[in-house]
Amino acid sequence: MRNFHAILRRELYVYYCSPIAYVVTTIFLVLSGYLFYSAFAYFSMISMQAMRMPGIDGINVTEMVLNPMFANMSVIMLLMMPLLTMRLFAEEKKAGTLELLLSYPVRETELLLGKFAACLVVFSVMLALTWLYPILLWLFAKPDSGAIFSGYLGLFLMGAAFIALGLLVSSLTENQIVAAVISFGAILMFWLIGWSETFVGPSLGKVLSHLSLLDHFEGFAKGVIDSRDVIYYIDFCILFLFMTMRSLESKKWRG
Repeated sequence: MRNFHAILRRELYVYYCSPIAYVVTTIFLVLSGYLFYSAFAYFSMISMQAMRMPGIDGINVTEMVLNPMFANMSVIMLLMMPLLTMRLFAEEKKAGTLELLLSYPVRETELLLGKFAACLVVFSVMLALTWLYPILLWLFAKPDSGAIFSGYLGLFLMGAAFIALGLLVSSLTENQIVAAVISFGAILMFWLIGWSETFVGPSLGKVLSHLSLLDHFEGFAKGVIDSRDVIYYIDFCILFLFMTMRSLESKKWRG
């Protein structure tokens, strides 16, 4: 456990002593803030019109602001998360320090979980900074607190899944750019795979829909926490962390 904390502190130091975390966080906040402002401004305009024309119905802050906010943030995460994970193992391999780490009395599990936890902490900080958006909503409207909680839970689980997949890709290459591009492509594949459901048979369609990262997130964005969706993201993380572990072990045996 001591080794895990040492690796966690080391990775957090690398993140915050380099521009990576700051640049990714800034871009994430700027893009998500702009899209939130656009949705909130549109909601405000429609609300003002409804006050003047009482016949307008169907105005709901959860559907018009919260749901688009979570959907937009998930898309931005799709673009940003590979930039956080690309260096985790690729940089170590290129610098030759991965072999040195594996030669120390450090278990592969501690190394992997330390890097995973560090990236998850950076992502959690990035996500926590967006709480300004629901606070603004509470000041001017009455959003559903349950929908806010479930939406952020869904974003957290999805981000953890992105990190697990990015770790695997980073462990397979020495080039950070290659790791980022492949991670983005792999995440995008799991994102879009559910769209093929209507073009294949019902049996295969159900399988593709079950594998889709997006399909399992839609319930969270609507304020519904389904245990099947939670289990899916947890299993997704475990699977790709396990595959990364096998990749590290094969690297160790190859020397």
